[in-house]
Amino acid sequence: MCTAWIDTFNGVAHHLAQNVDLAIVAAAEPATLRAHARTRRWHKLRLLSAGDSTFKYDLGSEDREGHQDLTISVVARDSDGWLRHFYSVHPRLAAYIKERGIDEFNPIWNVLDLTPQGRGSWDASLDYGTKVQAARG
Repeated sequence: MCTAWIDTFNGVAHHLAQNVDLAIVAAAEPATLRAHARTRRWHKLRLLSAGDSTFKYDLGSEDREGHQDLTISVVARDSDGWLRHFYSVHPRLAAYIKERGIDEFNPIWNVLDLTPQGRGSWDASLDYGTKVQAARG
């Protein structure tokens, strides 16, 4: 799911840059993050590693046991020049809906909603090759 989001952000990063400074922060080590970015062709994004910092815990994207959860956070510069945490949110429509809700922020599902079959039970994947081949049968 995170990869699908970042794919989308990579495509619109140059538009967003007109108004915001976008950075993707991941738990992965820098070398691992760079290698994955190369395979995904993420060349328009600033990718940062949370590394050993408390950033991922402070903003709620990972707990101390290592369970990760997609989190969107906004940090803004105030009138005095200080960076302030504006908000963090887990993109869900409700606490019991773990898979949906993210669609409010990502156009993939909106495009699927325009088709006759709708979104169905589609879910993001790192490799669609085997799914596409099976569907074509």
